Amino acid sequence: MPAPFSIRPFRRDATGDDTEPVVALWRAAGLVVPWNDPYLDIERKLEVQPELFLVGEADGRIVATAMIGYDGHRGWVNYLAVDASSRGDGYGRLLMAEAERLLVERGCPKLNLQVRSTNSDVIAFYERLGYTDDRVSSLGKRLIPDLPPASPPLE
Repeated sequence: MPAPFSIRPFRRDATGDDTEPVVALWRAAGLVVPWNDPYLDIERKLEVQPELFLVGEADGRIVATAMIGYDGHRGWVNYLAVDASSRGDGYGRLLMAEAERLLVERGCPKLNLQVRSTNSDVIAFYERLGYTDDRVSSLGKRLIPDLPPASPPLE
């Protein structure tokens, strides 16, 4: 039987700071890539719709996260992660249901996701929740680099 699960906004205040447990979860889940600094991603999210940055707790620890956004046209979910020891307990499904509820509450007509095409387990998870392949290509362009430019070689 899974532990009781609760969802709340990310917290950084006198009652606690979720930063390190969240980054550790993202790292363990394989969501951190060299070109994205997770600490900067947290800071950026706390500046824009911080109430849509959710953590899920079970047994007094953070076991899930979702970073949700709505731009007035589409909703997005990034950094959905569930601790490996809690996968299969339904926490990811509960977090996505809350993300969808919050987006519908804001009038969002459609939620988009980006999943690495090689991540078949996660694609199957979303398909079980009713998501389908939109048959589009995702393009991106880095506007602000997270990493400093490489230093030129010393001569």
